[in-house]
Amino acid sequence: MIIVTTDNIPGKEIEVLGLVKGSTIQTVNALKDIGAGLKTLIGGELTRYNEMMGKARGIAMDRMIEEAEDMGADVIVGFRYATSSVMQSAAEIMAYGTAARILK
Repeated sequence: MIIVTTDNIPGKEIEVLGLVKGSTIQTVNALKDIGAGLKTLIGGELTRYNEMMGKARGIAMDRMIEEAEDMGADVIVGFRYATSSVMQSAAEIMAYGTAARILK
């Protein structure tokens, strides 16, 4: 699967199949969340949250790709991520784009 952030692929003609998306809601466990809260007092990188968000992006992208493959796509154009806070310590990650098929 080719995934690009552009609206087309230079030199290729594509047939648009439709919107595809994948999402997940992730959180860290309470003990790690307490540690992250303490980290905000002294500063620094919140590595547990980085790990959580990395895992969430992977899951969301995999779900989007699966949806595109089910449509017969071999490319996703206009790819983007979106994120939102669902509740304290929980975030939704959405991967979305336009599924397409390369014609030539």
